[in-house]
Formats: sequence, structure tokens, C-alpha cells
Amino acid sequence: MGTVTDGQSAGGRVVLVTGANRGIGLACARHFADLGDRVAATYRSAPGDDDRMLHVRCDVTSTKEVDAAFTEIERQWGPVEVVVSNAGLNHDALLMRMAEDAFTEVVDANLVGAYRVAKRATGPMLRARGGRLIFMSSGVGLRGDAGQANYAASKAGLVGLARSLARELGSRGITANVVAPGPVETDMTAVLSETRQRNILAAVPLGRFASSAEIAGAVAFLASPEASYVTGAVLPVDGGLGMGH
Repeated sequence: MGTVTDGQSAGGRVVLVTGANRGIGLACARHFADLGDRVAATYRSAPGDDDRMLHVRCDVTSTKEVDAAFTEIERQWGPVEVVVSNAGLNHDALLMRMAEDAFTEVVDANLVGAYRVAKRATGPMLRARGGRLIFMSSGVGLRGDAGQANYAASKAGLVGLARSLARELGSRGITANVVAPGPVETDMTAVLSETRQRNILAAVPLGRFASSAEIAGAVAFLASPEASYVTGAVLPVDGGLGMGH
């Protein structure tokens, strides 16, 4: 099997997208499947119904489940060549009302979960002398937001994680990058009040939410041969919201 920088290997690259049962993760999984890649899509509660993909249960807060997911993918297809670390959650609250569990659970899922996935992926990538690690952060991780200290801290941490891995693994042809979406049309934003949505859009120069497909396109670029010299980068896909951060 060729490395990711060789382009499409026989049957497509082996791509793992965590948290791929909805929203941005699902859009990423579908985009890679459209490219002809072999996509493993993880879920926690219910598998997706796209029969082009291998649906694998994986709770990224469990090292055992992360290892089992990789083992199943390797058994069926071989080593994972592209990782999109997208799984995560949020428990929003102002700091004075935020329980410690709400902070640690978000950090464990969003940041430590990404560490677990990256660590398990790295061994086979080192042996293959190539691979792509792509971490789904957020514009909130760069600018902060009231009521999201836990979420912002976890998403900011992904930048430090990715840039450290870029330095550690670059000599073996492995890149590590971050995508930082702004407001995106997802289930999470759909429940916001109209007033809150208007306030968000007022700060976005392009004046609209992104689609999940637009985020997936940026992820696909970072996984492509054209991005083989891009590592340690934070790519904002935010309609200009975070300019200067």
C-alpha cells in the first residue's frame, strides 16, 4: 500500500473520521468516500447508513475502544493513512456555574481523545513513512467565548498538540494540521435562538454560516497530495470571523 503522498492507492486511501455520524464529521466522511477512499466512520450511539463506509463503534474517551477500532480497520483494510480527529462534545456554562466534571469531560473527549487517536495512528504511519493527522478545532479555541471556557481550552489545546506532532513526525513524512471552523450549519447551531444567530452573523464578514461540506473541503485539501508541504498549520474556515487571531 502506498503512502498518502502517493495519492490514491489501490482501492483508495484508508481514512478514519471520528465522530462521523452527523454534522462536520459525516460531511468529511462522505467527501472522502466521494473521492474513492475507503472510509471508516466512528460513532458512539448509532451507526450511519452509508454503505460505502465501514461503521465502527468508538468512544474516544476509552483507550481500549480506540485500539479496538483501529484493529478492526486494519483487519479489514490495512493501516490508516489519514486521520480526521473530529469527535467531541460541549457542556456550556459560565465559569462560576460550571461543574468540574463539565470541564474535565469536555477536555477528555475533545483533547485527550484526539491524543488517544493520534497515538494509536502514529505507529503504522511511522512504519509507512507517511500519513496525515487532521484535528478539528474551532474558531472559539483561538478567540475564546463566554460560557465555553472548557470547550475553548480543549480546542486551543489541539493547536499545541498538532504543532508538537508536526515537529516530532515531520521527518517521517507525517503531517499534522488543524482546521478551525467558524459558525457552521449543524444541529448545534440550529437550536440557537434567532437573536443569537443574528448576533453571530453580524460578526462574520461573509454574513452567513458555513456548510459542513465547506469544512470537509478544507479537510480534504489537507489530506491531499497538494498539501504535502503543509504541516503545523491552523486553517481557519470561518468566513473571516477570526481575522487577526
